[in-house]
Amino acid sequence: MTATPTSTPASITDPEATRARLREHLTGLAGSRLMIGLDVDGTLVDHDGAMTPEMHRILQLAAREHTVVIATGRSLGATLPIVETAGITSGYAVCSNGAVTIELDPQIPGGHRIIDTRAFQPGHALRTLREVAPDAHYAVEMSDGTFRSTPGFQDASFGVQAIESDLDELMELEAVRVVVHVPDLSPQEFSEVIAESGVHGVEYSIGWTAWLDMAAPGISKASALEVLRGRLEIDQDRTVAVGDGFNDTEMLTWAGVGVAMGQAPQGVKDVADVVTASIYEGGAVLVLEQLLG
Repeated sequence: MTATPTSTPASITDPEATRARLREHLTGLAGSRLMIGLDVDGTLVDHDGAMTPEMHRILQLAAREHTVVIATGRSLGATLPIVETAGITSGYAVCSNGAVTIELDPQIPGGHRIIDTRAFQPGHALRTLREVAPDAHYAVEMSDGTFRSTPGFQDASFGVQAIESDLDELMELEAVRVVVHVPDLSPQEFSEVIAESGVHGVEYSIGWTAWLDMAAPGISKASALEVLRGRLEIDQDRTVAVGDGFNDTEMLTWAGVGVAMGQAPQGVKDVADVVTASIYEGGAVLVLEQLLG
């Protein structure tokens, strides 16, 4: 999961100017069923995990009118509480940056079913990383949502308590996601370590801290959304995505209209079709307003 700063910036955008900019790109989409991919942290909730009442209200309206897909780097166990908080009982969620997709269904036990997983063997990548980052913490997420991690590595983004295991054990597991964290390195230093490692055969994104998510080759939020789009027979030009992190860039590029949150890094904004206001100014609310008939 991509970590981001927790400070709240001052309001810097004009809401009416933002609405006008969004209308320019979203006009014509309201009134017919859309597929809307929504990032969680920094998009639906702030980086303390709080969702505003307005976000809650408009998200439920959007879910009734369109196919809303929660698309997050969070594991299954960390995604379900957000779905519950949002009050969404039908639709879909893409978890673990595209490695796990679930269908929400209030008629089945637990309210969801796993409909797709994309696993890989991380052993070679972990052996390589151990050589260049011997002090790193490692966690492996499996297709059923359980986690195993090296001793002392627990994180709220896992959604469950990780079972402690040594790295040699982790290398033998089949994973949907591998998390690597080096607390004593800056993101720039960590990026250099990853570059030096020559790790290949997996997809990865580095967030605001020295944190690395690895998945199977070609797997991203966008790849999972595209599978869903084909299954639901929704035209590509009827898709919208909203996000704020580097793990959202493929999704923003994939969508008919990709919307970056106002606090997103410039590299994320550069791939989007349009930029909305920040999470603290209700940026995702402004987008969904434009998509309701």
